[in-house]
Amino acid sequence: MSSNKDVPLLESCIPLPIEETKLLDVVEKAKDWAIMHGAAMRSKAEFNPDVLQFAPFILTPSSFPRKEFEKAIKLQLTLNELMHAVAHDSEFLRDTLKNTIKVDTFTGSLFEIYETVMNEGITQPNSLALLRSDYLANFIDSNAIKQVEINTIASSFGGISTYLTPMHSYILNELGHTDKLANLPENRALSGLCDAMVEAWKIQNRPQAAILFVIEDITYNICDQRFHEFYIRETYPHIQVLRRTLTQISQQGKLGTSKELLLNGQEVSVIYFRAGYEPGHYHGTAEWDARLLMERSAAIKCPSIQYHLAGTKKVQQALAKPGTLKRFISNDKQIGLIKEIFTGLYSLDKAEGGENAIKLALANPERYVLKPQREGGGNNVYGEDIPNALAKMNEEELSAWILMERIFPPLSRGYMVRPGSTEKPEIVDLVSELGIFGTIIGTKDNIVYNKQVGHMLRTKLSSADEGGVAAGWGALDSPYLID
Repeated sequence: MSSNKDVPLLESCIPLPIEETKLLDVVEKAKDWAIMHGAAMRSKAEFNPDVLQFAPFILTPSSFPRKEFEKAIKLQLTLNELMHAVAHDSEFLRDTLKNTIKVDTFTGSLFEIYETVMNEGITQPNSLALLRSDYLANFIDSNAIKQVEINTIASSFGGISTYLTPMHSYILNELGHTDKLANLPENRALSGLCDAMVEAWKIQNRPQAAILFVIEDITYNICDQRFHEFYIRETYPHIQVLRRTLTQISQQGKLGTSKELLLNGQEVSVIYFRAGYEPGHYHGTAEWDARLLMERSAAIKCPSIQYHLAGTKKVQQALAKPGTLKRFISNDKQIGLIKEIFTGLYSLDKAEGGENAIKLALANPERYVLKPQREGGGNNVYGEDIPNALAKMNEEELSAWILMERIFPPLSRGYMVRPGSTEKPEIVDLVSELGIFGTIIGTKDNIVYNKQVGHMLRTKLSSADEGGVAAGWGALDSPYLID
């Protein structure tokens, strides 16, 4: 990657540095604001279910190009439709993943469930998707946004991010910069995501049925999940929300006479997965059986198994191949807009020109990222580590990975505030990743609900490769729009 002196610097929201006495005062207030308003998480290092600590955050909102933010907002409805079409194209999913599932046992297990329910006949034709499309601005291309990935399962931080804008508004007020508030875009991600779940519940027309959240054995990102649950219970008090692990579902779950999902006799008509996206969530056959049980049920799934598969990196790479988008979108203008956000994506499969992709990576590894079929952060291989990783893989294993051109985002500067640090925050170089939330409900042939509902901003040190907040590399933020 280029040295920081070569990277353009976006104009800061406010003049930096902040005078020390004022800085220490506002950091203390901001920490308390975050904890008291739920911008918080449980500690992974010292887990205690009774203790919260504030989530890492950037003290003042980070700058992001207004034109590119607005482009991402406008494009989300089209991306929702694209992913809906992809998820419901069985021929495309089978062809795209046929080699990946031979060597990636996790994706293979998901695909086995998909084939089982397809062969039996889909019980519930409606799917609910809560999507998040992630972007980096690319300074090599005049800060035009490029898509990092699109998340189709457990798209997180809609809850906490909704509170980051009021938090930053408070901080800017305390620092005497109320004039900056007009450039903080409104964010209603929490209500938008929850309203879509409730819309799916209404479509089912089963007044006594509950919404089920499928959760991890231990939930560190508890506030983000509970915000969704509490919003539904407060806004729609007649709708019950259940939280169960895959293990609990395997013990409590069964299908009723009409294939309704019953947990200890309580019917569930909508299932929202916040777990199930990585191998560690499945301890054995019981958890896989629970996933199959849910897929066989009449409940609307978020995501359905086909939507989960549509979010794999291999599918993302296949969509970037010339001519593929025409399979799913007829409007040439929309196709052009989507192509603009794609960066270079290459298959490592020998049958798809993988040898040329490997040559590109070996010739200039700093320009690329190796990505497997995983969500949750921490799985990618970057830069100088790529040649060694490639050397260890055989031909079959390579087909489970994709190669992606690296995006080079502009820098911003600010203060990163992390729990446990007793030192005064210092100004650091940062890069920000924008996530846009979208919701869509429908069958293969009929979309009944399609909305863009909010955003999030994750910001990391410019020296860090990964940026996941829950995984420990990034910090929560909100965008300050600049022209």
